Amino acid sequence: MKAELYYVTNRRHRGTDQWAPDGYGTESSGTGTENLRFGKVVLPYDRDEVRTHLHRDSGFGTGDGGTLAKYLAGRTSEADIQAFMETLKVDETDATQPKKRFGSTVALADLQQAMDQGCDVLIFVHGFSVDWWSAVASALSLEFMLNRVQGKQVRVVLFTWPSDGKKIPWWSYFSDKNDARASADALGRAFLKLRDYLMEARRRSLAAGKEPCGGAIHMLCHSMGNHVLECALRRVHDCSMGGKLPRIFDHIFLCAADVADDVFDRGEPMARLPEMARTVTIYHNKGDLSMPISDHTKGNTDRLGWGGPNRPADLDGRVHSVDCSPIVKGFVEHNYYRCGLVNSDIRQCIDDVPPDDSKRNRASVRHGWPNVWRMGIDDDGPPSGE
Repeated sequence: MKAELYYVTNRRHRGTDQWAPDGYGTESSGTGTENLRFGKVVLPYDRDEVRTHLHRDSGFGTGDGGTLAKYLAGRTSEADIQAFMETLKVDETDATQPKKRFGSTVALADLQQAMDQGCDVLIFVHGFSVDWWSAVASALSLEFMLNRVQGKQVRVVLFTWPSDGKKIPWWSYFSDKNDARASADALGRAFLKLRDYLMEARRRSLAAGKEPCGGAIHMLCHSMGNHVLECALRRVHDCSMGGKLPRIFDHIFLCAADVADDVFDRGEPMARLPEMARTVTIYHNKGDLSMPISDHTKGNTDRLGWGGPNRPADLDGRVHSVDCSPIVKGFVEHNYYRCGLVNSDIRQCIDDVPPDDSKRNRASVRHGWPNVWRMGIDDDGPPSGE
């Protein structure tokens, strides 16, 4: 069997040919941090081996995306990378480029075709200390986990920025944080390309007397990927008419977010995030040891991914906070989004299961806080339909 993963990156390619790269490195593209490359990775896998991981007990429900990612990372030597070719003038804006097929247009047209056939798309932004192949394996693992259930398929698209992929606590962390800030404009540019493509696709559909496709677009940011998003919102705001952020996503998921716990306070960039989606869900875990380490040894304030928002009662009604601490355990305290009951809860959001539905493995924390939840472990089975 072969898995296909679409990617967007501002990493520098490896090898002599940027359109047939051997991979991507830990530096930004040679033509600037905003320069984006679009492409596709085709990776062979054994279906029975993948099923084994999908049915493995994670310690908090069925499905171990962590061990699945390790298996997929071991298959990357057999993967094929197909970068979508384009010839652009680096000193001109996108709007003034000659009429030609951008690499982004190739990727977006392929994904639109999948959405026309009933798929949803989820953009995945990884976190700290993740090299190119680990990012590919994580994205594919997430896709396999989300598609454990019957129903519409979810295609994961990887946005990968030049994270070090090294675990030297001080140097790698600050190097990655600088790269995250520098990559924010690249992610913002990707959002703007997606916005423009969706607007044009809608115009074409309506002109042809057709309804736009029924698929939805979601986004999941993990760890320091949330800092990339936080900084990208400024670029999107500056390039949006009237200062209002474009509504691109159905659901946005902020998992183990390595950003300050006050980012949703009035005046902060993330306070505007609900403008871009129908709902925003924050998953946090007090057992995530990387969060207090980030707080104290790296000189950061309290992290959103550890204790959740500092003022949960003041959250926008479209923002939900979910405490995963009661259930998450083992070796996946930071990567729990791709395992067991937490991954099932993300899938239920995608399927528009109401947050207070009895199928959910969560309960309201306090009367008067209708969007603050705590996960329980009443039923460790798979989500409905698995």
